Amino acid sequence: MTSEGWAQAAFKSRVDEVLHRFVAREADAFAAVDPVLEPVARQLEAAVADGKRLRAAFCYWGWRAVGQPDSDALLRAATSLELVHAAAVVHDDLIDDSPLRHGRPTAHVALRAAVGDRPDADRADTDDAARSLAMLVGDLLMALAGQLFATCGLPAAYLARARPLWAVMARELIAGECLEILRTGTGPDTTAALKVVRYKTAKYTVEHPLLIGGALAGAGARTCEGYSAYGLPLGEAFQLRDDLIGLFGNPGQTGKANADDVHGHRPTALLAETWRLAGDGERAMLRTLLGRRDLDAEGLDEVRDTMRRLKAPDRVEDMICARVGEALAALGELPVPEDAATALTALAHAASARRS
Repeated sequence: MTSEGWAQAAFKSRVDEVLHRFVAREADAFAAVDPVLEPVARQLEAAVADGKRLRAAFCYWGWRAVGQPDSDALLRAATSLELVHAAAVVHDDLIDDSPLRHGRPTAHVALRAAVGDRPDADRADTDDAARSLAMLVGDLLMALAGQLFATCGLPAAYLARARPLWAVMARELIAGECLEILRTGTGPDTTAALKVVRYKTAKYTVEHPLLIGGALAGAGARTCEGYSAYGLPLGEAFQLRDDLIGLFGNPGQTGKANADDVHGHRPTALLAETWRLAGDGERAMLRTLLGRRDLDAEGLDEVRDTMRRLKAPDRVEDMICARVGEALAALGELPVPEDAATALTALAHAASARRS
């Protein structure tokens, strides 16, 4: 793996092959319980159909950076983290009531068809049932993540070294999601928003995959400290970029609705910085628009125009650049093989400079 573009594409193909085959087999076994479960089973497959496979890549290079060779068993362990991500996405879309993901209906929207033909069901009943099914899809995906990890083929002693990190990852991921829920609709605060970013996304996207890969490989304390010093700021940069893309990106590329964060009045750093920079009149306007589920295109444009005028997106860009610089500086201090340093540098740019 020497060419950055080739390496990422080749790695993604390997992960996709493992992931799709494993989930297809599990989905078929699930549907075999009863034919009525078929739509739910297909949502398991839909949840893993797309993705950049960054979490698997960080786990893989957490292993390789310790000097371990390429390994199919390690690849399966790394792929299990994509199931954690798929579970988190299904739950996050459900909590946020997001209609689209990768340009397709989210699980709780798609599953309305599975319960929509009940003769005595009204729209509210249908929505509630579909949301319940989606919640269980996310739960099963998380269970499958643990199954794939435990059966990846690495020695039991290796898995035992990494298993405690799974508990930490789950705890911090759920804590971050809870923080977002509790902060939604409250007074915008950049410090609070960045804490949500760190726990909801940054840790399980970069830091924990690196640490799990390192633990599997037997990494020492100094290397793990370096992984955290690289992974935390880079994970924050990843989510800050996601917030910008979510509001200002092209839905045809992002596959998501632009208005989600504004509709939900979510505690993003972008909204917090906008509020911090806004005057009284601008804050009064924002109060009338943030959190409105019926916000139209004109209202969304007004929010975006206000952000641009106040240069809030520029502030978030500065945050991203500072964090990527911090991550790369930490990487430079790590005594890792050249191929690992090259790959982790490429991943830092891929995670922070993407458009979708």
